[in-house]
Amino acid sequence: MRVDTRYRYRIFAMLFFIALINYIDRGALSFAANAISAEYHFSKVQLGVVLSYFGFGYLFGSLCGGFLADRLGTKKVWLLAGIFWSLLEIATAWAGDLGMALFGGSAIMGFAVMRILFGFAEGPAYALMNKAIAHWAPDNERGMALGIGLLSTQVGALLTAPIAVGLLLLTNDWRLMFILLGVFSLIAMAIFARIFTDSPLQQPRASQAERELIIKGQAQSTVGPRLPWWRFFGSRTLVCNALGYFSFLYVTFTLVTWGPKYLQDSFHYDLHSLWYVAMIPWSGACITVLLGGKIADVLLKRTGNLRLARNLFAAIGLLCTALCFMAIPWMASAAGIILLMTLGNALNALVNNVYWSVVIDVTPKSTVGSYSGMTLAIANLASIISPMLSGWLAQHFGYNAMFSATAAIAFGSMLAMLLLQPEKKLVAEAPAGSNLTVNMETELRIR
Repeated sequence: MRVDTRYRYRIFAMLFFIALINYIDRGALSFAANAISAEYHFSKVQLGVVLSYFGFGYLFGSLCGGFLADRLGTKKVWLLAGIFWSLLEIATAWAGDLGMALFGGSAIMGFAVMRILFGFAEGPAYALMNKAIAHWAPDNERGMALGIGLLSTQVGALLTAPIAVGLLLLTNDWRLMFILLGVFSLIAMAIFARIFTDSPLQQPRASQAERELIIKGQAQSTVGPRLPWWRFFGSRTLVCNALGYFSFLYVTFTLVTWGPKYLQDSFHYDLHSLWYVAMIPWSGACITVLLGGKIADVLLKRTGNLRLARNLFAAIGLLCTALCFMAIPWMASAAGIILLMTLGNALNALVNNVYWSVVIDVTPKSTVGSYSGMTLAIANLASIISPMLSGWLAQHFGYNAMFSATAAIAFGSMLAMLLLQPEKKLVAEAPAGSNLTVNMETELRIR
């Protein structure tokens, strides 16, 4: 029997596949927004609130998922979360009716409960992905592995349009769309359970040579004891990195939640054209998210300078992102606006791997799950703020104000990324009375 020496790439592909499904499931509601709004008589502000409920659950789910993964293991947490979100995706079909039956005729309350629970179930996914990559990828493949996993965000947003619109047109029923998506997610989790393990040492199909390659390739990583949660807030790098990631998610959620309705309201695209028009803003990002991981790896390998590969790289990308969204209100044609949305989103995705790499750069592997979850929780305030603020701005000041706010947030995050100190690694404090002196932060430079 031939020994598999490249099993880790199967793991990376599985991470991409599950995260892709995660993203399609969350984005489908935006394409059913017009049908849901018409059925339950939601205004733009009310629809923005409905779209934002996901973020409340997602914030706490990402936080809890990272901590649970460090204690229970990545696979267990991901299976529990995946099955839960699949069932809730199915139940979304009756969210409004349940609200009207159980909450005094309030359909919004039904969507609130369902989307908060759904967000909580989906929240752990990217923290779990980062922890899995910390165990499965040698240092010189980390950017590539993160690029593959994070590509799911862009491809998920790209494919949500044809899949959701296709199901809506095929079934002529937004409820049946949610049911079919949930059933497919359950099938995907069964496949995941057969392939994934927490580490190479637990996977019998990974050869001994591959295990040694991965372990030796992580020479810069330490296992060590788990760090307490409050040490996260003592690290300027981790806090600023989370603020930088806030911008990525703000741009993403603005386009995911309001992009389809903006195109329908402003340029009168119907479902027959929306399925491909809504894909365009994500086309460039599918390339740049992979390219960004490669660029970060090359910069680090050639210069050995983490600040160049993290701080400067991210800051330039965010500045260009801000300029693109700032220019949208001045563009009159649909083609020009879609082009700027595509370019801005592509530049935003270019540095997506940086945020996750920084957590691995400065955090022991034993705490990567927890600190990844905390990073995601802070950044995911964007998933609450973006849909609500965008809906409010669109109703009271027009859609151009929505894009101006997006540009301002990208610029603020650029400033935060300039303050990173990714060469400083967090280590455990020495026990009281120990003769060994250990600083809270030890400078560890990549050679």
